[in-house]
Amino acid sequence: MAGAAAGSASLLVRPLTVFAQAGKAEFRFTQYHNQVAESSLHKRLAEMWAAITKETNGRVEAQVFPLNNNVNGSDPAALKLLVAGEIQFFTLMGGLLGTVVPVAEIQQVPFAFKSAPHAHQVVDGALGAYIREEAAAKGIHLFPVAAFDNGMRQITPVTKPIVVPADLKGLRMRVPAGQMFDDMFRTLGCVPVTINSIDIYAALKSGKADAQENPLALVDNFKLYEVVKYISMTNHMWSGFNQMAHLPTWRGLPADIQQTIDRNVTKAVRLQREDQEAANGRLRAELTKRGLIFNDVDQAPFRRQLSGFYKTWKEKLGSKAWSLLEQGAGSTLA
Repeated sequence: MAGAAAGSASLLVRPLTVFAQAGKAEFRFTQYHNQVAESSLHKRLAEMWAAITKETNGRVEAQVFPLNNNVNGSDPAALKLLVAGEIQFFTLMGGLLGTVVPVAEIQQVPFAFKSAPHAHQVVDGALGAYIREEAAAKGIHLFPVAAFDNGMRQITPVTKPIVVPADLKGLRMRVPAGQMFDDMFRTLGCVPVTINSIDIYAALKSGKADAQENPLALVDNFKLYEVVKYISMTNHMWSGFNQMAHLPTWRGLPADIQQTIDRNVTKAVRLQREDQEAANGRLRAELTKRGLIFNDVDQAPFRRQLSGFYKTWKEKLGSKAWSLLEQGAGSTLA
């Protein structure tokens, strides 16, 4: 029922493996995520599965693979593996999950959240419950407290800071494979270039992309400080890593196993959020010491330029989802 790692995803990355006693495990799972092995996300997922193994007296065994086990195609390919049941657990940003569960794109609406903790409050509430319902209809189980943190996203250009929207005109902006990212930066005058996380460094170094946008922790973990000069603190979007399970596998688990996994997912998510918030908070000073130049950005001109974008995405996502977002955000997005 649980299956093994997909045959197409050869073991190119050394996983952290949580082994039960030989021959004792009833359930064997594979967990993918797209961050490096040194990340807080990997650490907390590894701890989570170790705790689950212990609390189930060895009935559960799991392997945790960073960088999606270097599967060809990265996040989109891993999402297909999850839907097919070839892997059983996966973390993914809402904007990418939106290719299968369209309403999940709402997590990426620009300038909707004031901070990462504000975003957590919203995605743990009514909006998150609605996304879970939609995900279940597509064969994906989302957890009540599902969103590990990535953080507020900042723009990191190679050659010049971003101060006003005009600074983005013609800039080749690396974006992940989500429609909202593409639409947002195209509306702001960029030329979006879709590149997986693992390839951002090479794209910036080669000139394939002029800039990228991500939380500071990713700039640090992927060593992007070696190939960019500026960090413009736009705080334009929040993103997280939604912990998901293959729904038929999840529904086939005994209730006590489900409860143990649920409890430990919630604990791991909350601990990792604290880790990530601390990292993103301290890294401005650390990256400045490495020679990067920071500038703070007034969001208002950027938000005004997105008025048509908001109208389009409200229609795409539906009035129910948009209403839940605005209620959680505490403001009208227009």
